[in-house]
Amino acid sequence: MGKTLWIVSFLLGASLVLAACGGGTAPESTSNGETITVVETVVVEVPAESAVSVPAGFGVTLETVRARGNLICGVNSQVPGFGYVGADGGYSGFDVDYCRALAAAIFGDASKVEFRPVTAAERFTALQSGEIDILSRNTTWSLVRDTELGGNFTATTFYDGQGMMVPTESGITTLQDLAGGTVCVQTGTTTELNLADVMASLGIDYTPAVFEDADSTFAAYAEGRCDAVTTDKSGLISRRTVLTDPSAHVILDVTMSKEPLGPMVRHGDDQWFDIAQWTVFAMIAAEEFGITSANVDSVRSSATNPEVMRLLGLEGEMGLKLGLNNDWGYNIIKLVGNYEEVYNRNLGPDTPTYIPRGYNSLYTEGGLLYAPPVR
Repeated sequence: MGKTLWIVSFLLGASLVLAACGGGTAPESTSNGETITVVETVVVEVPAESAVSVPAGFGVTLETVRARGNLICGVNSQVPGFGYVGADGGYSGFDVDYCRALAAAIFGDASKVEFRPVTAAERFTALQSGEIDILSRNTTWSLVRDTELGGNFTATTFYDGQGMMVPTESGITTLQDLAGGTVCVQTGTTTELNLADVMASLGIDYTPAVFEDADSTFAAYAEGRCDAVTTDKSGLISRRTVLTDPSAHVILDVTMSKEPLGPMVRHGDDQWFDIAQWTVFAMIAAEEFGITSANVDSVRSSATNPEVMRLLGLEGEMGLKLGLNNDWGYNIIKLVGNYEEVYNRNLGPDTPTYIPRGYNSLYTEGGLLYAPPVR
C-alpha cells in the first residue's frame, strides 16, 4: 500500500444520516431503553507525496551558529579594502563588512562574528570541513567551485576582472610586451588558471612565479623578482596602495577574465544559503529604496511602501520565513548599512583603495546590482 496517513473520524450522529440513506449503522437500544449511536470509523488514504519534506541538513548551520553564539567567517587578511588586518589587529574591508551584516541579521549584533583568515589554497577545505560557517574572501564564482568543491555561491557582491600591473618605468603597455618575461601570481586561484589560458591563446611565452599568498606574491614583485604581477583588478588597486611608491606602478588597460566575487556556503543546508543570499539582497534593496543606517529609524516609523515595510519587519513575517527574527533586514541596515555605505566605506572616493563602482552600481544606474522583491 505504501506510506499512508490514516485519519480516524468519529462521526457522532452521522450514522443516523447514513442509516437513512441505506448505509452505515442504525441506532441501537440498550436493555434500559437508552439509545446509543454507533460511531462509524472512516479511513482516508492520503498519498505520501503530499507530505512536506525537509531536506537533510536543513537548518543545521543556523542552529550551530546560534548555539555557539557567534558566526565564524573565513576572510582575507592581506587585501586592503576587502579583507585586511590593521595595526590595531582589527579587521576591515568590503568582504569583512558582509560578515558583520550576516551577524546582524542572525543575532541583531554585528559584533558577534569571529574572523578566520584563510589563504587561497586552504579556504575551500576550511569551508568543507566546517572550520568556517561561510567564506567571504574575494572568491570567484566558477562551475567547478559550484560543483566539485561542494559549495554554493550567493548573489555576486562585486563584479571584477583580472588585470596586470607592471613598473611604470618598464615601458610595458600590452600583454605581448611580457613575452619571455616572468609574472608573479598566487597559487590556488582562478588568477593562475586565467593567466595560463590568456597567454596560451595569445601565443605568449612567459614564466609564472607562483606564491602561496598575496603578501609573498606582491613582495616578490616589489623586489623585482618578476616583470609583472596579476590578480583581480580590485586586488591590484588595493595592493598598489601599500607599495613603497604607488605611483611607480601602472595597471595595464586590459581585462583578462570575468571575476564575479561573492560569499560561498556549503552544499546541503538550503536555509543557510537563503539567509546568506538575502543578506546580500537586503543591502542592495536598501540602497535602491534610499534607506541608510542614518535614516532607517525614521523610514521605519513612517513607511507606507509595502516592500519597504516587509524589508524592515513591519509586516509579512519575512524574517520568520528565513528562520530569523522579522527585524533581520532592519538590523543589517541599522548596524552595518546598505550596499552603497559598505562600498564607500571600503572602496569609495575617500579611501586609498578607491574603485569606481562601474558594474557594481544598481541596475537603475547602469550597473548589475539587482535584488529580487521582498515578498
